[in-house]
Amino acid sequence: MASIDPITGAPTLSTPATGSKTLGKNEFLKLLTAQLANQDPLSPTDNQAFIAQLAQFASVEQAEATNSRLDSLILAQAANNQTAVANLVGKDIVYKTDKVTLGVDGKATISGQLSGDASIVNAIITDANGKKIRTITQHDFKAGVVNFEWDGKDDAGNPVAAGDYKVQLTAADSSDHNVGIALRGRARATGITFENGIPELMLNGQRVKLSDVLEISEPTTPPNPALDNFLTALTRS
Repeated sequence: MASIDPITGAPTLSTPATGSKTLGKNEFLKLLTAQLANQDPLSPTDNQAFIAQLAQFASVEQAEATNSRLDSLILAQAANNQTAVANLVGKDIVYKTDKVTLGVDGKATISGQLSGDASIVNAIITDANGKKIRTITQHDFKAGVVNFEWDGKDDAGNPVAAGDYKVQLTAADSSDHNVGIALRGRARATGITFENGIPELMLNGQRVKLSDVLEISEPTTPPNPALDNFLTALTRS
């Protein structure tokens, strides 16, 4: 931006002032030093005002130190959380979901949690476009866990492709009143991802938030008679 020199009358160029948008202890100290250097000798800064400014400077320095410590604590806490979540790999997890994964073997188990006794329970399976694939109906369940075995076929008896499908569960009692039921998934945690900025468990190829985890248990190993006989023979030899 051009301006006129009041003495020479010549145009001059001025550079707009720039500065930091933050006020830290270094900037505060510079301001305080400039104030002392440019104060009127006949009317110096009042002692009380000077002490107040020093107190402000000390407060700014303490605030910066506190923020630095808090950042360190946050990093340490994040590292601890990641370590704790890593311990879930290999565990059996029960979690909230609205999907079921149909395996390449053409089988899937649909589980729900009933809030009360139900005389009829429906599992409505749809594809990614919302098209109904299959409706499975079962009767007479007590409150608690209810399981449906899906054979991987649609309502016409045709097998469908392996993959993820949406599931909606409904239930009613003998008086045709709705009974609360929530879909649950169960799988073994095979890994953890932090890609979305938060830890998520890898379950059946799906990403599940920790807030959706309902139960965590040690993995159950199916019985292996051949292994049992081998171990028994070793102990006798």
